[in-house]
Amino acid sequence: MSAFSFQLIGKDHHTRARAGSFRTEHGEVMTPIFMPVGTAGTVKAVSQHQLRDDVGARIILGNTYHLYLRPGLDVLQAAGGLHRFMNWEGPILTDSGGYQVFSLAANRKITEDGVVFQSHIDGSRHLFTPENVMDTQRRIGADIIMAFDECPAWPSEYGYVKRSMELTHRWLDRCMLRLEETEPLYGYAQNLFPIVQGGTHEDLRRESCAFISSKGAVGHAIGGLSVGEPTEMIYEYCGFCCENLPEDKPRYLMGVGTPWDILECIALGVDMFDCVMPTRNGRNAMLFTTGGVINIDNKKWEFDLSPIDEGLPNSVSQYYSKAYLRHLIKAKEILGLTIASIQNLSFYMWLVGEARRHILEGDFASWKKETVEVIKRRL
Repeated sequence: MSAFSFQLIGKDHHTRARAGSFRTEHGEVMTPIFMPVGTAGTVKAVSQHQLRDDVGARIILGNTYHLYLRPGLDVLQAAGGLHRFMNWEGPILTDSGGYQVFSLAANRKITEDGVVFQSHIDGSRHLFTPENVMDTQRRIGADIIMAFDECPAWPSEYGYVKRSMELTHRWLDRCMLRLEETEPLYGYAQNLFPIVQGGTHEDLRRESCAFISSKGAVGHAIGGLSVGEPTEMIYEYCGFCCENLPEDKPRYLMGVGTPWDILECIALGVDMFDCVMPTRNGRNAMLFTTGGVINIDNKKWEFDLSPIDEGLPNSVSQYYSKAYLRHLIKAKEILGLTIASIQNLSFYMWLVGEARRHILEGDFASWKKETVEVIKRRL
């Protein structure tokens, strides 16, 4: 059961950047797209109507590991799934929990069957298998669900990365079989994206791209990057994966990254992005703006009564001044965290929207070069 479709609308002639769209039963999404991260059923400090109306978000993420632990699957299923529980009408993507389990290295054990881990909340022990992770994502009810994978740390020894990739491939087969054996719970299709692994090894990445491409999934994810390796390696292996994944399916780069990383990876052929950076950095007084990066904590903004971001067509960016936002952050007022988060998310959405516009207008490469220089500046 799949109601997912992807359409390529335009390509840049000087890079591998693409503009397209995909459709789920909760709506259409224009690509390239940035997806705000709503780890535990909320994008931190931002309400759902602010996400829709102020940020312009079209699709958001939920986190399988966190939602499984709290509020728990019984609560989510009683509500009719995550869409209804959090009152979000657009598409939702859930990750498989693999990355969170990876990050709990001291409290987990990986076997062929799955991963035993300890809850970060109360220390209780749990088992994730490819089968029960699919069951869990059925009960959460996301439109796009991720295969269960193992994400090796960087650097890791070649033999370990190879064994890990092969385990991820075997787990993918089990994920797909489980989905064939079960039905969606809430009356709309759920669409599986397999995840490419292989670390920073070209032969393994090529093998993994070929394996997951052969499965006929509606889209593909590139995992195992931005786990500590240098930025140049992220670009190198992201580009390599894009070259080796099907042209007619969306490509989702997981967990990347800065605004300039996103523009560089759009140029390599990526369609979908997510990262906690805009909200996390916003809560820590770092603003991404159309003129550059601002540390709003700095005293230089104390009397600056100009809008937060004059170049961003967003009510929040225009409505509040830099001095006011600095005051809120200094006073530890919760509104400050909300305004900063909305500013950064709005900037990310503006950025991918502008990227799309310039791809379609045919001047993406020159626009990207100029834009990266501007948005990386420290103001």
